[in-house]
Amino acid sequence: MNIEFGYMDLLLTSPLLVLFVTSLIPITTKLLRGNRELNPLANLLCVFAGLAICAGVMVIPQQSHLAFEGAIVVDGLSRFMGVLILFLTGGALFLVAEHRTVIERQLSECIFLILSAAMGMLILLWSNDLLTTFIGLELTALSTYLVIALSREIVLAREAAFKYFVMGSFASAIFLLGASLIYGTALSTNFSDLGNVAGTLVSTNRLFLFGLSLVVLGFAFKISLFPFHFWTPDVYQGAGTPITAYMATAVKAASFAVFLRFTMVGGLWSAESLFNALQWLAVATMLIGNVAALIQSNLKRMLAYSSIAHSGYVMIGLLVAAYGGDQLIGPMAFYLFTYSVMTFGAFAAISMLEKNSDTILHVEDLAGLGRKHPWISFAMMLFLLSLAGIPPLLGFFGKFYLFAVAMDVGFYWLAIWGVINSVISVYYYLRPIIYLYMHEGQEFTLPRARYLTTMAVALSAAMVLMLGFFSSHIIHLVE
Repeated sequence: MNIEFGYMDLLLTSPLLVLFVTSLIPITTKLLRGNRELNPLANLLCVFAGLAICAGVMVIPQQSHLAFEGAIVVDGLSRFMGVLILFLTGGALFLVAEHRTVIERQLSECIFLILSAAMGMLILLWSNDLLTTFIGLELTALSTYLVIALSREIVLAREAAFKYFVMGSFASAIFLLGASLIYGTALSTNFSDLGNVAGTLVSTNRLFLFGLSLVVLGFAFKISLFPFHFWTPDVYQGAGTPITAYMATAVKAASFAVFLRFTMVGGLWSAESLFNALQWLAVATMLIGNVAALIQSNLKRMLAYSSIAHSGYVMIGLLVAAYGGDQLIGPMAFYLFTYSVMTFGAFAAISMLEKNSDTILHVEDLAGLGRKHPWISFAMMLFLLSLAGIPPLLGFFGKFYLFAVAMDVGFYWLAIWGVINSVISVYYYLRPIIYLYMHEGQEFTLPRARYLTTMAVALSAAMVLMLGFFSSHIIHLVE
């Protein structure tokens, strides 16, 4: 078979090359300086220049394009989500540069691994083939395993990295087995080709349906869908908070984006029984996440279970888009955007409160913080209220559009369960706020000045407070 790659193929995927070169600069400079770190600000300036170039290149195409024999697709969804991933990558590097888990000892290594994970996520966003998807998943996962294990906190970080590695390897094996079964029956792994034959094969070939189910299980692990969510609280707690923020937002957003593409284009909609099962899993994920979060006192574990519950909400948008077509992608993409901003801000605020790598923050530790440190308390309150869906914050509009479009296409029961779970979540989101402003506690001293982290928290809080009023414009931009 004669395969040719043209100039447009390289141009469309050039952000990968830019990210790769950018990731090498800090670690090469460190090597040439005798294993001494360059000034963190100089490293970050170099990285942000690379991220800005990538974002500029990604938004240039105005139409959808296929590249590398159809294995890569660049369209509106991948451009919007790609810019979001780059934005979150920059935010994570802000947190990493000042966090006690790295503090100038391994910053270059962390930058290299985080940018490698970002490259994997861009591959996921562009993927139009199961093999390309697998490459993106593995590049993202392997980079994340390593950056978790780099943490200076010895016990929990190593345990988190090991659990994530074992469970991730198991999920990757399931995904690859499913992809091989699909190829053996459909003779293709390209999403477009699968969409053309899936309607027939689902009803006539059980092996194809089994392979389709295994691929869905592989995705379910990556997005923390019940019952494949058990790794999430332990890994989120054990990883350094900046890495947790990155995993809970960027990695999850990229995984959902490629799952959406596979669901819509790859023929998953043809398997009615599997489609119905995913609806029940979405409801179970919301319930399990919110109910488990009710009994958590550890802030990171509480937000981890909250992240699981939000995976259930996003699944509503994914199923609606798969059922209704391209015109219904907007609300799901907007919800991923709102969820990422809120969750990243909440973890950034926790990162700012952590005094060292061994700090474990509980809800009770926030007692009296509202009077002693009003601005960080106000920001934390905004993030929690937005996650709960309280108007007029950004999270309210995200849930409003999501549930409204679900009812428009007839998924009333999913919308009702979403509203019920949103009501349940209000309780555990309000608990930290009550401790912030209605309890007296011991004197809480913030760690040394963290200007980059402060900037990340302030920007996230401003977006949560203001962008809700422009939500219709953002959805129109995606569409």
